Amino acid sequence: MTDMTPHPEVSLSASAARRIAALIEMEGDRDLMLRLSVSGGGCSGFQYGFSFDKSVQQDDRVFERDGVKLVVDDTSLELLAGSEVDFVEDLVGASFQVKNPNAQSSCGCGSSFSL
Repeated sequence: MTDMTPHPEVSLSASAARRIAALIEMEGDRDLMLRLSVSGGGCSGFQYGFSFDKSVQQDDRVFERDGVKLVVDDTSLELLAGSEVDFVEDLVGASFQVKNPNAQSSCGCGSSFSL
């Protein structure tokens, strides 16, 4: 029997994919992938974490856009299902932001959220 259950997805905006590609180029290592994780903490209960990684673990899912890869572990994916990672530049600065449909509230800086 085939598993027909939809798997949760996380997507990258075009802006995020361009910025990730530029950062990888600056690092000089084409094997790098952006890792997005969720951990307890922050001012709203959970916080997002971004880092570069070269390896994919057994409990990771990999999402790709325009040749760059986003890695999310299964535990974080439960809290991120349906989210989009965007890169935003405005008067305050530039940052990766997670548009998370599961978040009931978030802090002012957008780096933490609650369910």
